[in-house]
Amino acid sequence: MSPGYFFTGTDTGIGKTLVTVALTRALIAAGKRVAVMKPVAAGTVQTPEGEFNGDALELLAASNVKAAYEDVNPWLLKTPASPHLAARAEGVSIRHERIAAAFARLRAGSDLVLVEGAGGWLAPISSTETMADVAERLALPVVLVVGMRLGCLNHALLTRDALRARGVPFAGWFANLLVTEMPLANANIETLSSRFGMAPLAVVPAGTDPSPIPVPGWAIEAAKNLLSH
Repeated sequence: MSPGYFFTGTDTGIGKTLVTVALTRALIAAGKRVAVMKPVAAGTVQTPEGEFNGDALELLAASNVKAAYEDVNPWLLKTPASPHLAARAEGVSIRHERIAAAFARLRAGSDLVLVEGAGGWLAPISSTETMADVAERLALPVVLVVGMRLGCLNHALLTRDALRARGVPFAGWFANLLVTEMPLANANIETLSSRFGMAPLAVVPAGTDPSPIPVPGWAIEAAKNLLSH
């Protein structure tokens, strides 16, 4: 079994957190200790305990592995922008050492770690590096979340080519139908299945709750597929 998976997407706002949260719960239901991680996050929400990233809080709430927020989200940026711009505005440099150390602590107390990226595969984190460098340093198989909307074929195929160019293991993909199902959604899913050489791990129904409870059937099936590899 892989020590974990890195979740990327065809864009920002296409359901990476939704999929990662649901899959976390499904893997827990299968008897696994699942830690979660959002290595870099830009944008915060105010809570009684202070400012945190909303996606990281959702992930942490789904996990059954006790962890410090700073390990789940090593780099918290307040500015809701591309990570490299947020880091520049706040005068910080995102470094891999902090991420690697946090991942090692999470890995030590879990069966696997689900890591959610920020934005898409090549979202910049500095003047020279992207989220792809984070995924490569963590050496995790990558799961792609495809937001099914006009333009998704190009975005998905470009991302797959970028993964292949880096030699990164491709663990599978999700087709997220988003809020309103796109025209010809099934035909688009068939096209990607043919080009990727694999059907999606699951098709996420349109309008799915961002933190689905109980665990939805599509997530349970996806977890079974991942664990069988």
